[in-house]
Amino acid sequence: MRTDLVLTVAQSKRLIAKGVSRYEPVRRALAEGTIAIPTGGTNAYIVEELLGEPIEKRKFVSGQVLPRGVSRAQAGLASELPDIVLVRGERKEGVSATEALAEMGPGDIFVKGANALNYGLGVAGVLIGHPTGGTVGAALGTIIARRIHLLIPVGLEKEVGWEITDASQRLAEEEGSGPSLWPLQGDIFTEIEALEWLFGVQAVPIAAGGVAGAEGAVWLACFGTPEQVEKVEALAEELAAEPPFATIS
Repeated sequence: MRTDLVLTVAQSKRLIAKGVSRYEPVRRALAEGTIAIPTGGTNAYIVEELLGEPIEKRKFVSGQVLPRGVSRAQAGLASELPDIVLVRGERKEGVSATEALAEMGPGDIFVKGANALNYGLGVAGVLIGHPTGGTVGAALGTIIARRIHLLIPVGLEKEVGWEITDASQRLAEEEGSGPSLWPLQGDIFTEIEALEWLFGVQAVPIAAGGVAGAEGAVWLACFGTPEQVEKVEALAEELAAEPPFATIS
């Protein structure tokens, strides 16, 4: 049986966060290990789902992509809330996500969002404006060396039609302004994985974009049993109330 979902960017973020909260490696780390969550748009939703309470999501951000001429202040964005580190489900105060890595190991999870996606290739891309690589630069070596689980929650709206590794190389070769692009491999978690973990359905992206608030939306055909499809449709009703992450004041 089939049902379709058209998800705005904010609805996708909420769906991904709900899926992450049910993901078995995350459930295990909540019970037995550490989850480090640096600031980020999608990560803010994940924090809410893991803590079971709302946060000021627009203050849990670092870099954000904005239209030309729009400032972070106009969009109500600020880097005011600290990273979240959960040790056996309890919040550890005064420790950043990258600082927590020193005590982390296999089975622990570091959560990092992305700016670009090659879903079929299993590669994400992160824009880098910081001179030493930002969060990725500070964390990746330790993540690899200690075999920490790198979870990359990213919406399908960030799928790009060019290979991220090739684009990264082109940016490295050319002079000019603008960020670098860091190809990143890990456990990529999109709306597809969220729907699988939440309901056991197979989701197939069949279209993208729209108008009247559906700009950037993804269209997913979801296949499952009648009972599974009914649960997807119930969640769709719940997600319909999800407001945009930020608006211009």
